[in-house]
Amino acid sequence: MKVTITFLHLDHTPSLDSRIEEKTEKLRKYFNGGDHIKWTCYVKNNEHYAEVLISGAKLNYHAVAHSDCLYKTLDMATRKLEKQVSKQKEKIKNRIHRNHGKDSNLVILDVEQAWTDYDEDIVKDAA
Repeated sequence: MKVTITFLHLDHTPSLDSRIEEKTEKLRKYFNGGDHIKWTCYVKNNEHYAEVLISGAKLNYHAVAHSDCLYKTLDMATRKLEKQVSKQKEKIKNRIHRNHGKDSNLVILDVEQAWTDYDEDIVKDAA
């Protein structure tokens, strides 16, 4: 996983680097590894902004957060991304389970006829 960190109108410090790496590690558990994470941190109107873009072969996630403290902003952006990823995974999981249970709607009206051989006359009468 490739990580790019950009600071605009902001000093780059080792503590910020370590915090971003910590948040990146937290996000890595959701992805396979061939993805790119781009962090952009900047100050605008005395507010600290953190923008995160995760892109890969079949995915694209984006989150922006702002607050008065950059560390708090990084936490908020990470939470937003985790929420997006978990929501998407839940949709996929529900789609798989919903498609898997399609045959469970089979209803047998006459139990004795269910175990007999197929006869077209019986089927035509039932319709």
